[in-house]
This record gives sequence, structure tokens and C-alpha cells, in this order.
Amino acid sequence: MMIKRSRPKYLNKHSIQTLQQGLEEYYEINFSITDPRELPPEFAQILLAHDVTHVVLGCDTNMYDEIKLLPLSFWTSDFKFGDYLNTRKDPKIRPAIDIMYHDLIKQHGVLWLYCSILFILPRLLPEVIIIWFKTRSTRKYYPFFDYDSLLKRSLLEIRQEFNLLPLIKYSHLD
Repeated sequence: MMIKRSRPKYLNKHSIQTLQQGLEEYYEINFSITDPRELPPEFAQILLAHDVTHVVLGCDTNMYDEIKLLPLSFWTSDFKFGDYLNTRKDPKIRPAIDIMYHDLIKQHGVLWLYCSILFILPRLLPEVIIIWFKTRSTRKYYPFFDYDSLLKRSLLEIRQEFNLLPLIKYSHLD
């Protein structure tokens, strides 16, 4: 008999969890990833912001959502593609980004990682194009690094304020 994992509450687009509660749930169910709260703050900043983005945007840690998360965060937060390129060059932050990559490889292996990307991209591309069109209008961007003021607010409230609800798939109403 196969036990089905229940869907995390933070994935529900109408979740009334606070961002802090969603983040706690994220770490509780993703125990195999490196917890940035156990790392030096300057090193952990990008990892924490990435994890907060998972929760705010209602994205799981499967490969489909991981690949979708990067462009989605560029289009919905104040962290843009140029910022990403700069973090890749920063000797303090680059190792933190490498941790995310190594966590995926440790969990699944290199072959799995690259094969899954090749299989997922054709399925993901239409959704990414639709999201791009949905995010083209003038919008209020959520704070990628400066999210502390959002921690005690409900995910639903945050998603409404930054017009993120149309971009999140799962609803308890589904």
C-alpha cells in the first residue's frame, strides 16, 4: 500500500498560514535540503530568500516547480535577472547557490537532474509563457531579500497584495 503525502498548506493559493508558518512547514517536509537558518547569515541570505520564494509563490520542490521558480521570481519580485547574474559572481554568495545545486544532486543524482530538466522543459514552457504574459502589466513586486515585514502576514494577504494568486495553481477548492 502506497502512502500518499498530503499536500503542504503553503501550496494552497488561499492559505491563511503566515509566511513564517509556511516557511516552518517547508523546512519540516523538506528535511533533506540544507537549512539556511543553520548557516552564517551573509552566506544564508540567498538560500533563505529562495526558500521564502517557494512559500510565497506556492511552489513545491519538485523539478517542475524548481525550474519554474527562477523566471517566476524575476517577474514577480524585486530580484531581477541582472541581480541573479551578480549573485553568481559574488564570492560570498556563489557557494550558497552551489549548495542548492549540490542538494539536488545529492538527493537524485546528476543524470536524473539533467534528464528531468530535458523532460520537463517542453511541458513547462507553455506555462512560463502564460505567466510571462500575466506578469507584463505594471505590478507591485514583492521583496525578495527584505521579506522580514511579511513573516507575520498571511500568505493569502501577501499573494493578494502582490497580485500573485493568478500565478498559483493549487487551491483547496480544486
